[in-house]
Amino acid sequence: MTETPVIEARNLDLTFETNDGPIHALKGVDLTINKGDFVSFIGPSGCGKTTFLRVVAALEHPTGGEITVNGMSPDEARRQRAYGYVFQAAGLYPWRTIGGNIKLPLEIMGYSKEKQKEQVDRVLELVDLAGFAKKFPWQLSGGMQQRASIARALAFDAEILLMDEPFGALDEIVRDHLNEQLLELWGRTQKTIGFVTHSIPEAVYLSTKIVVMSPRPGRITDVIESPLPKERPLDIRDTPEFLEVAHRVREGLRAGHAYD
Repeated sequence: MTETPVIEARNLDLTFETNDGPIHALKGVDLTINKGDFVSFIGPSGCGKTTFLRVVAALEHPTGGEITVNGMSPDEARRQRAYGYVFQAAGLYPWRTIGGNIKLPLEIMGYSKEKQKEQVDRVLELVDLAGFAKKFPWQLSGGMQQRASIARALAFDAEILLMDEPFGALDEIVRDHLNEQLLELWGRTQKTIGFVTHSIPEAVYLSTKIVVMSPRPGRITDVIESPLPKERPLDIRDTPEFLEVAHRVREGLRAGHAYD
């Protein structure tokens, strides 16, 4: 089966100019993400994980090298609604219901009222929040709010889902549950997912490919193709195969520090 590249970066650099001098956020990044991949980015704080996602989303612009999304520039891909973006905080408007929050991008895009309702109902079902459309964010737990945020990113059916540490603020029990739900969602929708995390177990559990990054300037120190099966119960984390991948991630993070 031929793999279809969705995101391709070649020798990608990004330098921010600040009052204290230049900050090299990304340096020489080469990466291909194929259709249907679940790719986690892991590395120390400030290593460029989120910056890379923001470059894909055309929220930042590289200062060197090339990047394409679906064969287009990130700016063009953004205009084509190629991706949904899930931020660290759910970012729901408190004065809007959950349904109102989810349909906001659809309103902006000019979807009809009927189509808006149809899409809201569909994505609430996908994230296991059917029946919560008329609730307000304050009536939901943190984990449920984050699922609503994911539903909003899925509302216009973009093929790419970019997720910036969406579960980082949640406790471990809720996080485990959402990891399981996210894998199920990915299995049902076949989206291409880029996922930023600081958690080695989370990266190994979720991903088909793990991108290990070094401290700033952000370089890729390893790209690990996961040998784990697509079906992953939580207790797979106790298997030798899982622990072996986690060990390789840890070694890659340690090797990255050798650049200092």
